[in-house]
Amino acid sequence: MYQLKATQILPISKKEAWEFLSNPKNLKTITPRHMGFHILDGADGKMFPGQIIQYKVKPFPFANFRWVTEITHVVDNDYFVDEQRFGPYVLWHHKHFLKETLNGTVMEDIVDYKLPFGFFGRLAHFIWIEKQLKHIFRYREEKLTQLFGNVKDTKNSISTKRI
Repeated sequence: MYQLKATQILPISKKEAWEFLSNPKNLKTITPRHMGFHILDGADGKMFPGQIIQYKVKPFPFANFRWVTEITHVVDNDYFVDEQRFGPYVLWHHKHFLKETLNGTVMEDIVDYKLPFGFFGRLAHFIWIEKQLKHIFRYREEKLTQLFGNVKDTKNSISTKRI
């Protein structure tokens, strides 16, 4: 299993951050175009526990995946959790936290994930998947900075580790 942590400070209120980040329709805006991300179903209305969202994603030039996630936990304006129900990972558990500070809102993501195929999955992680995930989160960071600006003299971070 692996864990990815990403932290970014946005110069907006926690409420503004929540309104944008908890709306599944905004995922396309913060996902790289080459991923071919498209929501198929389930993104209408306010986010709620038990919500099922279906996507199409193209992580490789030669492969399309249908990805189904469930929103398992929601505490308005604080955090939500999405878990893969069907898709490319054996496990995908993604926690999204928001914390208000004097400089704006700290957005922290913690993703615990496991790949299929044992040794070959670990090799794929080393060669490509870890880099791809970091690229996706860096892209998201850039898009959120374009949309909302950034906080001067802050360090955003993205890291992964095996757990």
